[in-house]
Amino acid sequence: MTGFAVRRLGAALVTVLAAVTVSFTLAHLAPGTPIIGDAERLRADPAVVARLQAQFGLDRPLPEQYARYLANAARGNLGESFVLRRSVSSLLAERLPNTLMLAGAAVAASFGLGLLVALLQARAAGTWLDGLLGAATLVFYSMPAFWLGLVLLIVFGQTLGWLPLGGMTAPGAPDDASTAARALDVLRHLVLPAATLALVQTAVVARYQRGALVDTLGEPYIRAARARGLAERVVLLRHALRASLAPVVTLAGMSVPALLAGSVLVETVFGWPGMGRLTHDAIQTRDYNLIFGAALTAGVLVALGNLAADLATAALDPRHRA
Repeated sequence: MTGFAVRRLGAALVTVLAAVTVSFTLAHLAPGTPIIGDAERLRADPAVVARLQAQFGLDRPLPEQYARYLANAARGNLGESFVLRRSVSSLLAERLPNTLMLAGAAVAASFGLGLLVALLQARAAGTWLDGLLGAATLVFYSMPAFWLGLVLLIVFGQTLGWLPLGGMTAPGAPDDASTAARALDVLRHLVLPAATLALVQTAVVARYQRGALVDTLGEPYIRAARARGLAERVVLLRHALRASLAPVVTLAGMSVPALLAGSVLVETVFGWPGMGRLTHDAIQTRDYNLIFGAALTAGVLVALGNLAADLATAALDPRHRA
């Protein structure tokens, strides 16, 4: 198990390096110039632009910029944001907890609901209920997250007025509000963006788990459990579900990049102050240091998610340790 963990850790480090390398390459291949926006380019003083580029090291050859960035990142120095003029580390530390809160809520909701739908489908395999739930999950799976978010925002926020339209807290909230009141306020703002990410991911979980459950229910030991007179609920939950969790555990690791990618648009739609929205703004302004810092953070999260999924899968089934 130790050797397996070491190999997976090495693969995780390669994943992080690849994420930083790809983001560095794409950012420099994209049209435009950092430091100044498109609207300012024609009237910007070339001397001032050159001085700022020299200050941030953008006048040096790309291989040198890349090597310097990796060396600084290895020491924990992610540089300074060109636009916000704050350290990238402080910006990410400020926004990352909000994104983790959103992603965590989405993961919990999607896997809980996805497993429930899969159990209902597996128990009613081949019936109209199985077909109806399968069609519903396919509809949600085919929806773009930003479009679904806009629909939920219009229906539950603007039309019905049940939930806030955006942000993380209500504007003008009293400073002396209790901790419970503050937590409830954040929770109300969290519902719509988390539901947007969760509904799309629920469809993926349900379809994976339904297939794994149906395959497991055909195994000889399941037939033996039924022959012993065990209730179908016991057979399904205690025997079949536990034996078929490995694919979904793997899917949990694979869902991290999907949630991070979806959070960029969802946080922008709902005005959620997370890392996704920060990354979106950095791309719009070509804030290289912030883009690279966000890519590095996302790469670490993806690598940790896959590493945790691999270790959990290996713990559930030793055959996956090869």
